[in-house]
Amino acid sequence: MPEITGSQKRITWWYALIFLGIVAVVLILDIATKEWIRTNLPLGGSFPEIWRLNIVHVQNTGSAFGLFTNQAFLLSVVAIAGLVVVVLLFFRYLRDLGFMGGLALSLIFAGALGNLIDRLRFGYVTDFIYIRLWGDVFWPAFNIADSAITVGAILLAFVALASLGKKHEPKPGTTKKDV
Repeated sequence: MPEITGSQKRITWWYALIFLGIVAVVLILDIATKEWIRTNLPLGGSFPEIWRLNIVHVQNTGSAFGLFTNQAFLLSVVAIAGLVVVVLLFFRYLRDLGFMGGLALSLIFAGALGNLIDRLRFGYVTDFIYIRLWGDVFWPAFNIADSAITVGAILLAFVALASLGKKHEPKPGTTKKDV
């Protein structure tokens, strides 16, 4: 394994601080919006639709798309394990993943933590964003944490695919035969 220089350590710590800031912002937005919904909108209530967007108050006792309903303990254990894995990936592969990979892991971490907090406090996750796709067909309700997880996962997939492409490119000054 190559030696890590002092400047690389400083960059790693700066990235860690930036990504902790991203986690904090996403987590605060997630917690604040869920609290606002729980305080201002009765369970099952909604605001009038604006274009295709509905704001509703839903208690989700399962995971994405209503899977594993009423399995708060199992989903909490899985979330905690996932958070540990994300932290390990962050510090182990940050140099390889770069800024965008770190951003992706930060979004995933913040989203998983936001939903875990809800699950541990209430036994369910508060969802409130409800989008009409067409006619009477709606995307399942979700929240800021779900959005962060989704965006982070898509971004991480792009970073991983891009890094695969870079590994197969020959280094400058070499031929394909040398690689």
